[in-house]
Amino acid sequence: MTQNIYDDAAFFTAYARLERSIEGLEGAIEWPALHTLLPDLKEHRVLDLGCGYGWFCRWARTEGASSVQGIDVSERMLERAASMTNDTAITYTRADLEQVELPPASFDLAYTSLAFHYLTKLDRLLAQIYRSLVPGGHLIFSVEHPIYTAPSHPGWSLSPTGQQVWPVDRYLEEGPRTTDWLAPGVIKQHRTLTTYVNLLLQTGFHLRHLEEWGPSDAQIAASPLLAQERDRPPFLLISAVRPEEATHVAE
Repeated sequence: MTQNIYDDAAFFTAYARLERSIEGLEGAIEWPALHTLLPDLKEHRVLDLGCGYGWFCRWARTEGASSVQGIDVSERMLERAASMTNDTAITYTRADLEQVELPPASFDLAYTSLAFHYLTKLDRLLAQIYRSLVPGGHLIFSVEHPIYTAPSHPGWSLSPTGQQVWPVDRYLEEGPRTTDWLAPGVIKQHRTLTTYVNLLLQTGFHLRHLEEWGPSDAQIAASPLLAQERDRPPFLLISAVRPEEATHVAE
C-alpha cells in the first residue's frame, strides 16, 4: 500500500500551513503553467487522482465539467475536501492509487498534481488511467522534478517553493528515497525523466508537452526569491493523450 503520510497528524498539520493549502490552486506556484496545458473542460468527465482538499475538483466544475471524481488515500484529506464542497456532481472516494480499479472509457481528462512520485507501481496506475480515458482523452500531471527526488542528505535547506535542496546523488539509481519534509520519514520514489516519458509511451500515450518548470519573469518580479528556482527546476509537468486509434498498452 502507498505510504499514507498525509494521515499522519504532524504532517497534516504542517501541510495545512502551506500556501497551496490555504490559497488553493492560486497558491501553487506551478498552477499557471499547468493551467495552460488543460483542454476546454465544458461537459468533460474529470478524474482527479490524489485530489487532496479537492481544489482542482471544484475548479473543474466552475469550468463546466459535467462530473468530477476525486480519489485520495488520505482520510484526513477527503474529510477536508468534503467539508469544502457543496456540489453533487463532485464525488470523493478513498482508494490507494497503487491498487485502484478505474472504470473503462469513463473520463475525458485525468489530472494529478504532485502524487505520482509517491507511487511504487506507477506503471500499473498509468495502464488503469489509459483504460479509463476515452480515445482522445487527456492525462495532465505534475511531479517533483527528478533532480529533487535524487538528493544526498548532508546540508539540506528549503527552496522558496518549499522543496528540499540537496546535491543530486545517484541520479540513475531509481527507487525509494526517504526525506524529512514536513515530518520525518517521508518516502518518495525517485525516477529519472527518461523513465517517466518511457512509461507513458509504453502504456500507449502520445506525449503532447513536457516542461521542466521554472518561474516566469513576472513571478520573479513579484517574488524575487523565486529566482533561485531557475538554478534547477522543482517540478516536471507533462501532458499526454490517449490516441484516437488503439495502440499497444503495456501489461
